[in-house]
Amino acid sequence: MSDYKTNPLLNRKRQWYVLYTTPRAEKQVEQILLDAGVETYLPVHVCPRKWSDRVKMVELPLFSSYIFVKTTDPELRKLLYLKGVVRIVFHAGAPAVIRDREINAIRTFLDKAREKELIHELGEELQIACGPLKDIAGKVKKINKTHLILYIEQLGCSVCVALNQVVKKASPLSGANS
Repeated sequence: MSDYKTNPLLNRKRQWYVLYTTPRAEKQVEQILLDAGVETYLPVHVCPRKWSDRVKMVELPLFSSYIFVKTTDPELRKLLYLKGVVRIVFHAGAPAVIRDREINAIRTFLDKAREKELIHELGEELQIACGPLKDIAGKVKKINKTHLILYIEQLGCSVCVALNQVVKKASPLSGANS
């Protein structure tokens, strides 16, 4: 580590570092950093969020309150003065350096995860999350790209529902073991 601190050439090398942000401010900090000309990486994933009247797919940071920046060590210290940045993440007494291959591994993981969207199967029991049939469960009879057909036994009929309006039916035992 002494070479890192004493060698001025190493201090000028751009590397990936990690900044810790205020809660739920990752996207705002990313925009501030981009506006300041700093290369950033904010890994995000898409997941369903349920409101009382709908289910919406939202983009959330993979690592809450963390953002990766590619910069030099001296420039990194200046980023502490930006709104929303709380601190630099340290490891072994120095700012934590993330290798390019680790950043690439995160990118590859997220790319593969995006390819595997929520997959429903024929016969699977799903629950309608919003609309006039909210909280009614049915079995999947047909699936296409944006909608599926649910057979609702208690009504004795099938309904067409958008994929983003259904959730997997919770098992009655799922809360008992938690």
